[in-house]
Amino acid sequence: MELREEVHREMVLLRERTPDVKGSVAATVDGLTIACDLVTDGGEQVAALASALLAMSRRMMILAGRGDLEETLVSGTAGHAAFYAAGPTIVLTVLAEPGANLGLLRLEGRKTASMVAAVAQQGRNS
Repeated sequence: MELREEVHREMVLLRERTPDVKGSVAATVDGLTIACDLVTDGGEQVAALASALLAMSRRMMILAGRGDLEETLVSGTAGHAAFYAAGPTIVLTVLAEPGANLGLLRLEGRKTASMVAAVAQQGRNS
């Protein structure tokens, strides 16, 4: 199975496990879309912004001396966007509804990011 298909499958599983998740985008740290599980357009723009936010968030953690980045969560009036480093080369963006269970979002987002990183690593080793 191709990397895009495997990553997309993990993203669909995330949405199925977490009712408040409405979609996700996986992108390279350079902002190129790998897989998109959004019902609306805008995946490429989300990918580009997510890569920039990941870079800034990683830099913030280094400057603040707070260890490695685990996630960045942005909340707005219409919901949440959570960003996860999925290994060294991929960023996973997860979009959730307002009132989402943020504990579950964090748990499942990290789990999916870990699975995406493993899929990417396996692809590099093949």
